[in-house]
Amino acid sequence: MTERVVLAYSGGLDTSVAIPYLAEQTGAEVIAVAVDVGQGGEDMNLIRQRALDCGAVESEVVDARDEFAAEYCLPAMRANALYMDRYPLVSALSRPLIVKHLVAAARKHGGTIVSHGCTGKGNDQVRFEVGLAALAPDLKIIAPARDFAWTRDKAIAFAEEKGLPIDVSAKSPYSIDQNLWGRAVETGFLEDIWNGPIEDLYSYTADPAEPRDADEVVITFDAGVPVAVDGETVTPYQAILELNRRAGAQGVGRLDMVEDRLVGIKSREVYEAPGAIALIAAHQELEAVTVERDLARFKRGVDQRWGELVYDGLWFSPLKQALDAFIDDAQQHVSGEVRLTLHGGRATVTGRRSEASLYDFGMATYDTGDTFDQSLAKGFVQLWGLPSKMAAERDARLGGA
Repeated sequence: MTERVVLAYSGGLDTSVAIPYLAEQTGAEVIAVAVDVGQGGEDMNLIRQRALDCGAVESEVVDARDEFAAEYCLPAMRANALYMDRYPLVSALSRPLIVKHLVAAARKHGGTIVSHGCTGKGNDQVRFEVGLAALAPDLKIIAPARDFAWTRDKAIAFAEEKGLPIDVSAKSPYSIDQNLWGRAVETGFLEDIWNGPIEDLYSYTADPAEPRDADEVVITFDAGVPVAVDGETVTPYQAILELNRRAGAQGVGRLDMVEDRLVGIKSREVYEAPGAIALIAAHQELEAVTVERDLARFKRGVDQRWGELVYDGLWFSPLKQALDAFIDDAQQHVSGEVRLTLHGGRATVTGRRSEASLYDFGMATYDTGDTFDQSLAKGFVQLWGLPSKMAAERDARLGGA
């Protein structure tokens, strides 16, 4: 029986060439699977047909936009996930979802091999293959770009030799990956980290330096989930889409950073994530109002670890699942409204209110109506500082001996 390879298919040069190349190398039939995670660009039906025209025996397109928003982007927002305190995990979030659908396609079509287009230098090879090992350890994996030293020049020559119906002349100077949660740009002149980004790099965001009126938006949350924008009920997908549009129009969410890749090298990346940055800013502020101090302190460490696990391709790991349970419990009172001003590349919180608020005006005010009993503070301060005072007295005594 002929083996079948399930290929993660984007519709671009590399994965289009991979279809006949994998067939030649393995003697297997190729099933192309393209997953729509809100990346935009070409019509997905055109991509589906291109795979068939390049020799795939089956070609599937999965509309996973709502699933991606609700089950991947939303957990990242509730975890305030910012890798290295800055990057909102654009590519890292989509890979486990794609893996899930690759496995489903393999089971449906009798596939025994899964293939992806990642190189041996990047993080995505880890995210694909560790995810596959967790969900379907029986499936074999082939990565042509890595395993067969497949270069772009070879891909172009192969496409021309086979007469594949793809445009091999259009060569972007950048490597771009994008989805609903954001956009990542690398390579080209950006590999010299002294070179500044140019405006042509950007697609999701307008130039923040251009003069324009500010945009004020109110986001309503229920248990850490955005459920309304300016009073209009939204799904998670609609919330992200709307904040991408409005925050992007104000230049919010541009990042230029040198990050620590999982494989051990540093890489320069330029990101755009307007909706992600605005939603995380609002969510963090609502947590500040509604989450008790010690829980909030502990959650900050959990958030950082959650982001590292997802960046490192461990979406399906036991620790990630346990942290999900903690975060879910910590969100039970994160309900209310946050007002943001979007302007000049920044999403600035200007108001917050919640029925579950732990902010007590009577306790906080310094004016008439103060309900805080300041007479209790003197003894508290003395007891709180007692260990430090005793240690200092000990050090002075021993130091003078």
